[in-house]
Amino acid sequence: MSSVEVLLKTQRWFIITVAVISGVLLYLLGPILSPFLAGALLAYLTDPLADRLETVGLKRTSAVVVVFVVMTTILSLFVLLLVPKLSAQVQTLIKLIPAIADMFESKVFPAIETYLGTQISFGGGESIKQLITTHWEQTGSIMAQVASGLTKSGLAVMGWLTNLLLIPVVTFYLLRDWDVMMAKIGRLLPRNLEPTVTSWATECDEVLAAFIKGQLLVMLMLGAIYALGLWAIGVDLALLIGLIAGLASIVPYMGTIVGIAVAAIAAYIQFNEPSILLWVALVFGIGQMLEGMVLTPLLVGDKIGLHPVAVIFAIMAGGQLFGFVGVLIALPVAAVIMVFLRHLHDGYKNSHLYGSETPRPIAEDEPSDTQEFETDEQR
Repeated sequence: MSSVEVLLKTQRWFIITVAVISGVLLYLLGPILSPFLAGALLAYLTDPLADRLETVGLKRTSAVVVVFVVMTTILSLFVLLLVPKLSAQVQTLIKLIPAIADMFESKVFPAIETYLGTQISFGGGESIKQLITTHWEQTGSIMAQVASGLTKSGLAVMGWLTNLLLIPVVTFYLLRDWDVMMAKIGRLLPRNLEPTVTSWATECDEVLAAFIKGQLLVMLMLGAIYALGLWAIGVDLALLIGLIAGLASIVPYMGTIVGIAVAAIAAYIQFNEPSILLWVALVFGIGQMLEGMVLTPLLVGDKIGLHPVAVIFAIMAGGQLFGFVGVLIALPVAAVIMVFLRHLHDGYKNSHLYGSETPRPIAEDEPSDTQEFETDEQR
């Protein structure tokens, strides 16, 4: 075995060892990592803005301060203006639950029975109403118990406040030194691996930029469009429904499906007029057209994003394995795995294992397996 082969084998085992140790530490330190990972995510998302401010003549620290002022202003406006209205709309929704149960009992269930041509027992509308009301009461009781427990436990309150206060501190220092840290990490890499790792990291950044940065902005804009549209036609729960539909838009078309279903029920109960459903459909139809023709091309572009199923699986798997920390790192890890699998696929097709006598070069315009699974908006 040549010295080069020995070196590559040693590097391979070193990388595997570092990856295993990092995974074990992540699992063991999970309970204290939340503010650090949240800060790192915020620093990653706001680094491009700080870089742009640097290009116009600001020093790095000044640029970071400007970014923090903008973020603090947006958060303060959200807390002062939106949270009270959201709370009031949640209370309105709770009061509408009996009316929703009555509507299903008197109209929806009989229509389903007529369509199927058979009698189906749904347990009775009164039972459903009682079940829903009981669960809401239990939920309120549980939340009261949790709040009471937090109030009585000074350590729990201190820990929660400490984590909350650590996030902006960690974000500030990571954002200020982000470019320096990335450069130092690059210099730590073995010289023969540095070009490949840098190339893969650039691809991961493109995937994350296309999905996390772009898709989050799309979700925010869609939520605002739906909320304003529903408010314009007079729906009382416009803000709450817009928020739900915007969050659900992390998966293509799910936001529209969930939003239009909830909005249709809320609007019909409020106005008791079938024609209002046409206006609800118009609002969500305009939102979908704006998303497909303006928002996604402008904010996400044609970069390869994560497949919707991969997004759902990554978030659920991360939450199952590492709790809230796993949810924070789910999408970045999924992006890295996606890039790795794409290169593994290309290497496999370029090897003898694929079945050809000689390696077949991969054409530049030939899509890999991951490129074939683009999101619906990117199609």
